[in-house]
Amino acid sequence: MGLIGLIFTWPVAPVRAVIRLGELIQEQVEHELRDPAVVRRRLEELEEARRSGQISAEEESQAVERILSTMTGTRRG
Repeated sequence: MGLIGLIFTWPVAPVRAVIRLGELIQEQVEHELRDPAVVRRRLEELEEARRSGQISAEEESQAVERILSTMTGTRRG
């Protein structure tokens, strides 16, 4: 990239940086949503809440469905 290219792209550098930051954040969130260790921990927390009576069996089932659909990337109506 020559001097002229640098002069014309310099003003948009902050915008590019913000866009890249957003992409990195999105990648990290998607990784955490699909990380098997995180999913397993969430499922174990649900199971414990069900055993202790904090949630009903139906609520547990719905929450498990949401967690698994988020992990697999599928959405059911």
